[in-house]
Amino acid sequence: MRCPFCGEQDGRVVDSRTSKDGDSIRRRRECLNCTKRFTTYERIEEVAQMIIKKDGRREPFDRWKMKSGILKAIQKRPISMDQVDSMVDGIERTLFGGSEHEIPAQAVGEAIMDHLKNLDEVAYVRFASVYRQFKDLNEFMSELKTMLTEEDQLRLRR
Repeated sequence: MRCPFCGEQDGRVVDSRTSKDGDSIRRRRECLNCTKRFTTYERIEEVAQMIIKKDGRREPFDRWKMKSGILKAIQKRPISMDQVDSMVDGIERTLFGGSEHEIPAQAVGEAIMDHLKNLDEVAYVRFASVYRQFKDLNEFMSELKTMLTEEDQLRLRR
């Protein structure tokens, strides 16, 4: 760390402690050249997670927006808030756990549907009907048939 007084690079850390907020580390340093002391702060650099919309626009990822859509789908279903929070955490980890900082909106919707399909079929159908924007009853029935066929195949494997 360069000394702000003499510009020398050599110095030592005299004291370190976590800031009041807990989001940074405060360090007292002493320059080995001029012996003056100064304070530095170390923080995690947060990279914004972006969602790429269908029309190409980018907007910051909003955890609450995702959770809100899930809460609408599970309304009056026997699903606890702990299950919802766990699902949201899992989806967020899956989507942004790697080095990706921009994710297509479609990937978010598909991840939510995958989790809901395993958690509650009614919530899955509710979410899918809004997310996939079914134009008519035939599209809706086609999705239900696909879901039932997959379920039948799982039963046969057991």
